[in-house]
Amino acid sequence: MENVPCTMKAWIYGQHGKPEDVLKLKSDVVVPELKEDQVLVKVMASGLNPVDNKRMLGIFVQAECPFPKALDHPKQYGTLAEYTAVEERLLAPRPKNLSFAEAASLPVTIGTAYGGFQRCEFTAGQSILVLGGAGGVGSMVIQLAKHVFGASRVVTTASTGKVELLRNLGADLVVDYTKENFEDLPEKFDVVYDCVGQCERAVKAMKEGGKVVIVIGAVTVPAFVFIVTSNGADLEKLNPYLESGKVKAVIDPNGIYPFSQTLERLAYVDTGRVAGKVVIYPIQ
Repeated sequence: MENVPCTMKAWIYGQHGKPEDVLKLKSDVVVPELKEDQVLVKVMASGLNPVDNKRMLGIFVQAECPFPKALDHPKQYGTLAEYTAVEERLLAPRPKNLSFAEAASLPVTIGTAYGGFQRCEFTAGQSILVLGGAGGVGSMVIQLAKHVFGASRVVTTASTGKVELLRNLGADLVVDYTKENFEDLPEKFDVVYDCVGQCERAVKAMKEGGKVVIVIGAVTVPAFVFIVTSNGADLEKLNPYLESGKVKAVIDPNGIYPFSQTLERLAYVDTGRVAGKVVIYPIQ
């Protein structure tokens, strides 16, 4: 702690509202004080998530605690800052072959994807349909299904310009949703992983006795929704797949931006047109 300054630069907000109205870059924010189970992390890069915009708008107001905070088991400090306080149990080593920007793109997306597979008890040989395969979570679901969990068949949806990307990630079939409806496919699936909020349609695409995993939007029975809880052990468990190149970080083609452009990039994330992740790097 000897070389750590007393204050830092950080993007903060103290009330709910549109990011452009409430999120401010400050240069005199006090560096977090650590609790017994925490470590101080020098933030090199930070991934932006759709939930970031929703939290600022107050959509998750029931999970509130002092600003700013995380969604599940709320904590006060985020990662759009030079330093952050993190519970040691949430941390895992950065895969040796990944840059800071690539590593920052992973925890929320790969953690959510992996958590969904655990919740639906996915097993080798099952088939899966991924709705919204080009997004941050969807791109991880495709790769984990194919290269970690041993899916027999991976089908996904995307717009025309993202079809080739998803084929390269391991999808056996990419349904261009601008040209056809996935629920009209002759095949049905053991698991439908909905990353875009189309649950009512997703249920129509599952096999009898199948499962639908929802990460956003309203739930139609028998689908279920879950909120990912950070887990360093799960991240560490997936490191070998990342270091071997079987699973790759997916960053939007124009997806790495400096700290000063956080507001503009949050607006881009909110369009829903991102391929993979948007990352803020470097943090300085």
